[in-house]
Amino acid sequence: MKKISFLRLLLVVLVLSPGISFANEKTILVFGDSLSAAYGLPTEQGWPHLLQQKISQQQLPWQITNLSISGETTSGGSQRIDDALQQYRPDIVILELGANDGMRGQSLKTMKENLQQMIKKAQAIDAQVILAGMHIPPNYGKRYTQAFHQSYVTLSDDYNTVFIPFILDGIANQPQLMLSDGLHPNADGQKIMLTTVWQYLQPLVNGGN
Repeated sequence: MKKISFLRLLLVVLVLSPGISFANEKTILVFGDSLSAAYGLPTEQGWPHLLQQKISQQQLPWQITNLSISGETTSGGSQRIDDALQQYRPDIVILELGANDGMRGQSLKTMKENLQQMIKKAQAIDAQVILAGMHIPPNYGKRYTQAFHQSYVTLSDDYNTVFIPFILDGIANQPQLMLSDGLHPNADGQKIMLTTVWQYLQPLVNGGN
């Protein structure tokens, strides 16, 4: 219980008040790891914060809640998802987890089962799911890295989610867009992540007016 309480204290909760209040405002839950927690940057430079700014500027009736935690795995996410869904009742869930599982060479079967569980729980409350896919370096061999990405493709097909094939598209392997660790996007990279996410999110939020 102490561990769970400690993790809750570490939650990055981003709830920005838009310039205009809407009677029927809806919620987008960002549920991810360091890629969505603005790792190494001020929170306001992260793509979820930039997304809220974009939505507010366009006077769309949506609010972002960011519950991303740096270092999170799909196992950790699967333990948090029930409370998150119950508390915020999101209309859209952006699920961005799995990179840490892959970077640590963890079981892809377990990763896939965890993601599957989170998708099913979100869909059970009628939330639309956007699944963010990932690629990882070939540290664990070609077979593992290919199976890692294919896990996302299969889950998206099986559960009819919106699918972002690679959330770091146009950023990975571009040193000028990464922090010095070569793993996390810098402020410019976060802007590209926003553009990538918006491409798949825009039809949903515009349709939700």
